[in-house]
Amino acid sequence: MTDRLSRVFAALADPTRRDMVARLTEADSTVNDLAAPYDVSLQAISKHLKVLEDAGLVSRSREAQRRPVHLEAEVFDLMTKWIERHRQRAEERFSRLDDVVAQMNEDGTTAPATRTPQEGTAS
Repeated sequence: MTDRLSRVFAALADPTRRDMVARLTEADSTVNDLAAPYDVSLQAISKHLKVLEDAGLVSRSREAQRRPVHLEAEVFDLMTKWIERHRQRAEERFSRLDDVVAQMNEDGTTAPATRTPQEGTAS
């Protein structure tokens, strides 16, 4: 998986990482703060953060002794553009389908009945 969008969606496929991202929308946090609600080791949290970091969703900086984790919000623009493009295409497709159904209703025709597998077999 080399494309950035794939890495972002793959990183967000895990519920723990999604929760961490949601919590980072409130404020930057340390690894210890992020680990607090989970019953896992700091090493496991660090691995989750590494996946988020590799996807470009978070970055870590150094402030004296602290190393806060920061959410990189511009990555959401990438996801939003991709989702919006596909949402628009789906809406256009459904709109065309609505037009076809409306035309059929105006013409007084109905959609062909679908047959069950038993109807199509000979006895």
